[in-house]
Amino acid sequence: MVEHTPMSVEYVDHMGSDLSVVNAARVSFGKTKELFDASDEKLIKYLATHNHWSPFAHAFMSLRIKAPIFVARQLVKHQIGLSWNEISRRYVSDEPEFFFPDEWRAAPTDGAKQGSSDGSGLDQEWIGMKARIAATEGLDAYDVLLRAGVAPEMARMVLPQNMMTEWIWSGSLYAFARVCQLRLDAHAQAETTQVAAHISFECRSRFPVSWATLVCD
Repeated sequence: MVEHTPMSVEYVDHMGSDLSVVNAARVSFGKTKELFDASDEKLIKYLATHNHWSPFAHAFMSLRIKAPIFVARQLVKHQIGLSWNEISRRYVSDEPEFFFPDEWRAAPTDGAKQGSSDGSGLDQEWIGMKARIAATEGLDAYDVLLRAGVAPEMARMVLPQNMMTEWIWSGSLYAFARVCQLRLDAHAQAETTQVAAHISFECRSRFPVSWATLVCD
């Protein structure tokens, strides 16, 4: 069993720049610019402050992300302005990889139905062992079903949610900003926050002015 696989976010491609954003806004007046300057930075801040979101939808990012299924199923809930294509075990037969946290967190102590709290009081070694046993048993069952001739599209149902998956995620700058605004929040699940932090880094690298205005990370 392949384990301790890290999550990752890889840059694939992008279209546009901060200048694309302001030119999308200025088309209303029949104007365009070739060089980005201080007045454009002020315009971007104005657009974001007053929720004029459409100019930010004319810049795009494409990323390849690798994360466990339980994280992916949280992130795929973000649909508007985004496109998602994921690896499928209907077609691939590589040995599954599994994610295990460095530390298990405890259930929330404030009565909340979601979230977590400090795991220092947990038996980390015992919990980690039980998680690995469960993943191993799921993988063994998967292999047995395949050897028995079961269709891969059905055999995959016994694999656990900590199995790694990967997908291409593409969409507008505004859509990814919305993802990061929610997933970088202190109440978001830590693992989704890790992915969002990587997404934020890639977007900030290509659209620094727009991203600094849209997302405070």
